[in-house]
Amino acid sequence: MEKYDFNEVVDRKNTYCTQWDYIEDRFGEADLLPFSISDTEFRVPTPVLTAIQKRVAHGVFGYSRWNHEAFKGSIIQWYQTRFDASFNKDWVLYSPTVCYAISVLLRLKSAERDRVVVFSPMYDAFYNLIRENNRELVESKLLWDNGKYRIDFDQLEKQVENASILLLTNPHNPTGRVFDKEELTRIIEICERNGVFIISDDIHMDIVYKNAQYTPILSLSENRMNMCICTSASKTMNTPGLIGSYLLVPDEALRVAFLKQLKERDALSSVSILGMYATMAAYNESADYADEMVAHLEGNMHFVKSFIDEQMPEIKFEIPEGTYLAWLDVSALGLTKDALQDALVHVGKVAIMPGETYGGEGFLRLNVACSRSKLVDGLERMHKAIQTVRR
Repeated sequence: MEKYDFNEVVDRKNTYCTQWDYIEDRFGEADLLPFSISDTEFRVPTPVLTAIQKRVAHGVFGYSRWNHEAFKGSIIQWYQTRFDASFNKDWVLYSPTVCYAISVLLRLKSAERDRVVVFSPMYDAFYNLIRENNRELVESKLLWDNGKYRIDFDQLEKQVENASILLLTNPHNPTGRVFDKEELTRIIEICERNGVFIISDDIHMDIVYKNAQYTPILSLSENRMNMCICTSASKTMNTPGLIGSYLLVPDEALRVAFLKQLKERDALSSVSILGMYATMAAYNESADYADEMVAHLEGNMHFVKSFIDEQMPEIKFEIPEGTYLAWLDVSALGLTKDALQDALVHVGKVAIMPGETYGGEGFLRLNVACSRSKLVDGLERMHKAIQTVRR
């Protein structure tokens, strides 16, 4: 019997919610049904809520530490039980966010104007993250092949020759690819041969569907000094507002350098106490929540597929291997990005991210991490908007 109800509708309005209360910032209208920001509409797992409530009841929230067995051990056991991957707890470092960790690593593992290779389309925040650190962004474009993206390894071989870093996202946002062991092993071999450091953003690692398997890149090589993982429980457990992520860094010298930046330069070494408690409760007691949520999300993906095939067959969509992001190929509609967004916003009253935001022209990114009723409403609004603009 299922423990959690992922079809419960939770009113998030008037909670300073980015997705609902500030939708106008991105779309110019306030009264829209949003499918934009990459968080979920779900209540957190019961153990997480209980742990937070208990800690809040204590009433004192002074400076706190993350560098202890309880925090690091919860992470290590999650990888062991979830992915059959054994890592050293000394590799675990705290970071307030994944993007902060990546920003620091860019500075530690490359020099200004060095080349940083990414697979595109990609998570939009990485564009500015790389450029604002005064690094050269090099896009290794994924090949769109019969409804699935694949890596152009010939292109990648050339691009990493003079690069310092490969910034990987696995599972990949926004395409939903979960790179398999063969692909990851080849990436490692290419990067090792060229002296390129791999930063792997694995924040969607728990959200993988039946036709795929997530593999931590650190589990595939004996020589782990040229790679690390940056991730968080926040995507899975819907806790980004509590602040807290972590890294797995095998290189001791790099760990020391990272902590120096965290503590001495940026003064961020005191952990978010609620974020830490949430992570521990998530990884120690909430595996059932993750299992049930993934099943719900996969059901939503199948619903999107059926609806589009029946109602909007010009749109091409294949169920992704991972993430809760549906990557919709709308190029056959024959509409410009502006015309489509105008119809979605002003006719359908629905907010769906344009693919151009992520470097994917002719696509939409739809977040399906919601109740089925909201998803139905959103797809019907989308259908209405497209029918109207194409008349």
